[in-house]
Amino acid sequence: MANRKKILFLTGSMNQTIQMHKISMYLSEYDCYFSQFFSDDQFISLAIKWGILNGTIMGRPLKRIAENYLLTQGLKIDDKAELHHYDLVVFCSDLLFPKKFKGVKTIWVQEGMIDPFTTWSGIIQKLKLPRYWTMGTSLNGTSNLCDIYCAASEGYKNYITEKGTNPDKVVVTGIPNYDHLKLFLDNDFPYSDYVMVATSDIRETFRFENRTKFLKKCVEIAGEKRLLFKLHPNENKSRAMEEIKRICPENTLIFTDGPTNDMIANCSELITQYSTVVYTGIALGKKVYSYFNIDELNQLMPIQNEGSSAENISTICREYIEFTGKRNQFIAQYSSSFEKCVKGYGE
Repeated sequence: MANRKKILFLTGSMNQTIQMHKISMYLSEYDCYFSQFFSDDQFISLAIKWGILNGTIMGRPLKRIAENYLLTQGLKIDDKAELHHYDLVVFCSDLLFPKKFKGVKTIWVQEGMIDPFTTWSGIIQKLKLPRYWTMGTSLNGTSNLCDIYCAASEGYKNYITEKGTNPDKVVVTGIPNYDHLKLFLDNDFPYSDYVMVATSDIRETFRFENRTKFLKKCVEIAGEKRLLFKLHPNENKSRAMEEIKRICPENTLIFTDGPTNDMIANCSELITQYSTVVYTGIALGKKVYSYFNIDELNQLMPIQNEGSSAENISTICREYIEFTGKRNQFIAQYSSSFEKCVKGYGE
């Protein structure tokens, strides 16, 4: 129907893309479109053209993967929102905010783990430099530019409000893909009782990593147990595999794709760097290692609500898109009652 309201979901990594798809499944009464996360900044456009940002969600490799998924699912693509005007835009990141969405209703959805807040993050905030200059996600969710923010947990709500977003805008909904992790205990992954390593795309996002030192530490932690590596989707896989084969025992398993959460469910210990999948390990009672403080991770852990996060977020989308008053009136009217209308909150 031509008069149906339109929602644009901004996608990125496969995790972000699948999350947005899950949310859209509860909003079938609207025309839902999808676009890879983009910028209208000319400098960034040139960086994408030259391949400088190929390790990020705006680069061509991840865009191709996301769009292939959308096409196989029969979903509608509107790249860079060039085809339609939208009644609501659902953001996967607010590190960039395209000018064309000024005046449009917006909702931010947390994808997963947010990178550590560093001295450089603080300098960028203080000097009001572009948030993406952090070369990571430490300032994701902190811009206060979106109208509503959907957070994974109370811990993450506290983080993004302490760093700049109005607390009245933030509701704890849980996040799809990380809200019912016990499901992965029942799986048919053929290996078990190994030490699993989930790597991160640190080098691909222009940050320093001593991968040799990290791999040697993994070997030390594993001891007599077999190592299993699951590489980050953004990584230079040929380089990573060569490094692992050079340093780790011959019986080490290396996966470039596959069911990550099933792999974690079957491991005895989980080693991560800056990966959201550490939460799967925590939820399933595994001994975990991370570049984050483990006690802090327990505070940030996404709420487990038996898989209702996508529906929770869709409820807010529906409430907001149908609200006819001013945006600040919606926030004032609903901010205190968001948690009450969100199914599964706090469970």
